[in-house]
Amino acid sequence: MSKDPDRIELLVSEKRVKLHIFEPSQRKIWTVVGKGEEYWLDPDGGFCSCPGFYFGGLNGKTSCYHLDSVRFAKRQNSVEEIIFSDDEFSNFLSGLISDL
Repeated sequence: MSKDPDRIELLVSEKRVKLHIFEPSQRKIWTVVGKGEEYWLDPDGGFCSCPGFYFGGLNGKTSCYHLDSVRFAKRQNSVEEIIFSDDEFSNFLSGLISDL
């Protein structure tokens, strides 16, 4: 777990850990809304698009507080699920990528 459990609990309690589910394909995209930015994550692959994850990786760290927030939200059953149509997948992904 991250060194900042208060930050993680705040993200989860404010419903800023989101699982976007596209139907009917059931494709899933995880995002966490951080400090004014929304980052996408692959919790199974251990990846986050935030700069902290990238720079932490250069120093040997394998996680960031966004990834830890997803893990905590899953354990607490406090994930904000948002349902989309598969027709919206391409535009959603384009929006995420343009924010990087």
